[in-house]
Amino acid sequence: MTRSLLFVLAALAATVALGTGSSAAADVAAGAAKAKEVCQACHGLDGNSQAPDYPKLGGQRMDYLAKALRDYKSGARKNPIMAGFASTLSASDIENVAAYYSSQPAVLVVKH
Repeated sequence: MTRSLLFVLAALAATVALGTGSSAAADVAAGAAKAKEVCQACHGLDGNSQAPDYPKLGGQRMDYLAKALRDYKSGARKNPIMAGFASTLSASDIENVAAYYSSQPAVLVVKH
């Protein structure tokens, strides 16, 4: 393989490993602060709510979380409670919160 082909393959592998979305521009610390302010009451600070009525967000993909929040904000995804919370978030808040929750560990619940 030529050196340039190896470089392209390495860059592609790095891109895939990092996932999609604009995580490079996201501020995880700002996301944590916004999650504490807006999201933790229902989803928990680490995104692993103990209440079965609220989805676990910890470990979800950043692009999925950001799209869901944008869709709640625009009305493309219908949920009056989430629409109210999402409407208060700026575009950077959405990216930051998504980056924060995606960086948290997923906690799975095993039912016996």
